[in-house]
Formats: sequence, structure tokens, C-alpha cells
Amino acid sequence: MVNRYFDGDVAANVLERRWFAAFKAASGVRAECEALLESMARAQVAWSRARARLAELETLRDALGEELEALDECEEQTSAEDSNTVMSAA
Repeated sequence: MVNRYFDGDVAANVLERRWFAAFKAASGVRAECEALLESMARAQVAWSRARARLAELETLRDALGEELEALDECEEQTSAEDSNTVMSAA
């Protein structure tokens, strides 16, 4: 009888140790998941801000590009008019 009780107690002790080990491991992984979720949320906010800033910068770039094109066209017209004036005077 003593052996059965002792064997049962050892088995219960081993089971309890395994339960605590699994509980501790799950707690650690849960904390890791929560930290990753927070990181993902921060990354999402940063990504959204970066996309908005990118859209602003691309709009600015396009507007400046249009201004440059208009300036180039204006300079070309002025150059063409100047060359016509020089030819007429000659």
C-alpha cells in the first residue's frame, strides 16, 4: 500500500510541476503577444502617418514640377521672341 500511495504522490507531484511549467510558459508567451500587439499598433500608427506625409510630399512635388514646366515654357517663349527680335533687327 505504501508503494501505491508513494507512486500516486510522485505522479501528482510531476503533474503539478508540469502544470506550473506550462502555466509559466503560457504567461511568458502571453506577455510576448501583448508586447507584439502594442508594437504592431505603434507600427500601424507610424505607417499611417508616413503614408499621409508621403501623399503631402508627392502633391508638393507634383505642384512644383508643374511650376517648373511652366517656367521652362515661359523661358523658351522668351528665348524664341528674343531670337526673332535679333533677326528682325539685323
